[in-house]
Amino acid sequence: MKNLFTAIFILLLIVSCLSQSTIQYIYNPPENIKDGLDVGTLAEVNIDSSLIIKAVNKIYGGRYKEVHSMLIFKDNKLVFEEYFSGHKYKWDGDNHYGELVTWDRNMPHHIMSATKSISSACIGIAIEKGFIESVHQSIFDYLPEYQHLNSDGKDKITIEHLLTMTSGLEWDEWGAPLSSSNNDLVGLWVHCEDPINCILERPLLDDPGTSYTYSGGNMVVLGEIIRTATKMKIDEFSKKYLFEPLGVDSSTWAQKFDNGVIYAGGGLIITPRDMVKFGVTFLNNGDWNGKQIISEQWVEKCTTEYRNNKGINIPGQASGRHGYSYSWWLKSYPKSGKKIDMFNAGGWGGQEIMIIPELNTVVVFTGGNYLSDVRVFNILEEYILPAIN
Repeated sequence: MKNLFTAIFILLLIVSCLSQSTIQYIYNPPENIKDGLDVGTLAEVNIDSSLIIKAVNKIYGGRYKEVHSMLIFKDNKLVFEEYFSGHKYKWDGDNHYGELVTWDRNMPHHIMSATKSISSACIGIAIEKGFIESVHQSIFDYLPEYQHLNSDGKDKITIEHLLTMTSGLEWDEWGAPLSSSNNDLVGLWVHCEDPINCILERPLLDDPGTSYTYSGGNMVVLGEIIRTATKMKIDEFSKKYLFEPLGVDSSTWAQKFDNGVIYAGGGLIITPRDMVKFGVTFLNNGDWNGKQIISEQWVEKCTTEYRNNKGINIPGQASGRHGYSYSWWLKSYPKSGKKIDMFNAGGWGGQEIMIIPELNTVVVFTGGNYLSDVRVFNILEEYILPAIN
């Protein structure tokens, strides 16, 4: 009798596994919700749906762990939009996981360091509007409260150096996990009453503009420069000059220091569709539905590698080497016997706004792979790029 029950249990287990493996994703085009994004189908823009379906089935099967959303915009249409189950972000949760939810298009998502590219856009807009004269100005032109730290060659640090991660200031954000106070970024919350002071008092290790060091601290200072130059904090400025023109009403700058300074390098919360809008604006050289929100010159800077910012490996990503520009990552991929260029806003855990001008395409991902490898670039390379004809 015991053997009979064992055999029945094994049989039921096999049947269950077979039934799960035969569940196949069925493609449904995005819904037109009149948010400024036109919609269409994969077939209309000549994308092979079979490859996209394979990618989605792999996501459902857990191959890429926590992917929360995947969206594809091509030829002026949102043609793919899918959401998955996963955890909300929680700093002090196991794996930084909070509540388990099924994501949908109405749920804003932490975009982590993809925020940097949005902060960069705010600097570009501030220059275009005349609040800031030039990226080549010393940062101390806009930091009146911190002139006591303007010494030992730090006056040579420009706004451009902050944007390109070449300030030369001592910083280590990749040498310790983002759950440790030994990480210089985390240390700003743990050890500092005034984060701007803590960043600028650090020694200058290299001449500004000569070496790359990834630094969320640079972006904190940029946020302060926006505040002093425009008399608006970056949340107010971005809402007025970027998000409202895009028709974005979901934006929340969720991370602020105790003294009120906004962390302009991460923690912005917006929806994946709103990430698409931002990406489309850069795809169209700063234009959103006929309105020039960001200058073409700024977009060009964001798509051009800065000096020696090349060959950079990003921790936690098996995505190869990247270049870096005005707070955007740069990478090339082979397709049809040639290389095509991509620039992307990237954030911890798998938050990505990928822009591929040659294919007239924007791809957006959100995810929760905070302590595991992010492999959304594999999805792009293995499925999405080959699907585009």
